[in-house]
Amino acid sequence: MPSTIQSLVEPSAAAGDFPGQDTSVALSSPRVSVLIPTYNYARYLPEAIESVLDQDFQDYEILIVDDCSPDESEAVIRRYAARDSRIRCHFNRPNLGMVANWNYCLSQARGEYIKFLFGDDKLADRRALTKMVRMLDENPSAVLAVTARNIIDENSRILEISDKLGANGVQRGLEVIIRCLERNANIIGEPSVVMLRRQAASRGFNRQFRQLTDLEMWFHLLEDGDVVYTNEPLCAFRRHATQQTEVNRASQIGEREYLTLLAEYYARPWLRNQKRRKMLFRQLYWLRAKQAFGEDSLELEERMMKSLGAGWYAWLWFCRKATRPFSNSKRFYLKHVLGRPVK
Repeated sequence: MPSTIQSLVEPSAAAGDFPGQDTSVALSSPRVSVLIPTYNYARYLPEAIESVLDQDFQDYEILIVDDCSPDESEAVIRRYAARDSRIRCHFNRPNLGMVANWNYCLSQARGEYIKFLFGDDKLADRRALTKMVRMLDENPSAVLAVTARNIIDENSRILEISDKLGANGVQRGLEVIIRCLERNANIIGEPSVVMLRRQAASRGFNRQFRQLTDLEMWFHLLEDGDVVYTNEPLCAFRRHATQQTEVNRASQIGEREYLTLLAEYYARPWLRNQKRRKMLFRQLYWLRAKQAFGEDSLELEERMMKSLGAGWYAWLWFCRKATRPFSNSKRFYLKHVLGRPVK
């Protein structure tokens, strides 16, 4: 793996091999590296690991890296590693933190394709790996294969199906970035619902981000490649109170990181040349609503307003106010009457 990832990993974690690994397996190059970074998820790990072992696709390795969990995670992981030679494990001493642990997993991967699977998530279909590998094999322009996902609760009951990217097939990377910016949302999804090309991810995840780490990485990859998407829910993302996303949301880390992303990507020539008035208006409207940013966003607001123009801002503001009651009624009908997920 290129040194760019290794430089993002703490030296204490990068030293040495995975304990107990079979040398013949370690030297092979599987098609897929399933990376399971985990912390304090002993309760969920068996379900995550079993969902991989149950796959009809067999040319993979599983790398499980526990970030110094205080629960019974190590015992669970060692039990599975002893059972299947494709499973390699490592136990960080001391705790590295979420993003450094993701990068350590990347630094140890040998597969052509990377499939992250967090310790509290799982694959939702026995053919998930087969189908995602085929998506990348058949679409060389795609750097990410993405699926819809089941949102599950602590007891693995399906709460809803998330299908935010919409149309099946290849979608242009730059267009997907713009759609994320228009919606102020990660419509691609979490690492557990993505398969990516290992060579494309050589930079590693940006450790300056804590909440939008995955979205920043997707933007980085999609400037040079496309997305191939299926609305079939092949993966499952677990929603629970102790996950890092919920902890970060309480401190509004994500909103400030989004401002950082917006400032960076607004300056991209390819984005500004798109003349996306709708995107510019939504971002300006959002920035003005988030007055807590104060002077941090003032310069960015001024630059974006100059690009959009005061007249266009006034017209789009009027359209938003005029259509909002209809949009709210439609969302209510879809969610509470038809029981459909609202995007």
